[in-house]
Amino acid sequence: MQLVDLEKETSEAGGLRLVSDNREPQRFPVIEKQFVNFMFLRINPDWRKLDPPTKEIFKTEFQNIFNEFSENLLLYSYSLVGFDSKADLMFWRIGNSLDSIQEMTAKLYRTNLGSYLETTDNYLSATKKMMFLPPDENGNREDRYHVKAGAKKYHFVYPCAKHRDWYDKSGEERDALVEENFMVGKKFENIKIHLTHAFGFSEQEFIVSFETDEPKDFLALAEELRQTSASKLTMRGMPVYTCRQRSLGECLDALG
Repeated sequence: MQLVDLEKETSEAGGLRLVSDNREPQRFPVIEKQFVNFMFLRINPDWRKLDPPTKEIFKTEFQNIFNEFSENLLLYSYSLVGFDSKADLMFWRIGNSLDSIQEMTAKLYRTNLGSYLETTDNYLSATKKMMFLPPDENGNREDRYHVKAGAKKYHFVYPCAKHRDWYDKSGEERDALVEENFMVGKKFENIKIHLTHAFGFSEQEFIVSFETDEPKDFLALAEELRQTSASKLTMRGMPVYTCRQRSLGECLDALG
């Protein structure tokens, strides 16, 4: 198991100033981070009524637009067909620009296939530092801040938020609770856990996602994590999505 992006962040405390008394321009540190998007889509049943040649033309148009953004974004497609009633398709998109994510979404909606798609959920988050790499880049470099994205078959996506009581605890207490979860996860070496930060983008505070080749291991991990002290401070009732990574062509074919 790899738990990503849990290193303590340190900062210097300082008072709030409305007007700077420094004559020299203030220099802020450059923070390299990536924006992470999980976009869930559902197909309109009218799509299945189209004749096969028309569907092939529409799918080709959609794929061409999707591929246009592969240079600026890490793109991974997942099928939820047969797993979830809320969505049929998920795109995991990672990049340095929110504009690229928005432009890609708008162009996909303007395609013929896009007119049959409805967004059911759309989660936006960010990493603290540059973290995700494509599978074929820096093959020997895989640490807490450089993780090969999309390396596993299954992806479980879990938006979550903490109860107010979590923030009443000291930093040391929160660190101890996180460490407890980390020690549980270490037993599952074939599971990668990604933690990205959503606070400020939506009502969620974190997006936690799990990549694995064996879904049974994820079920065992989820059961053990539910018994930890930190789980008592996590709000319930948020969706958990089960996604199977496939090529975009395979995902579109599964729509019927």
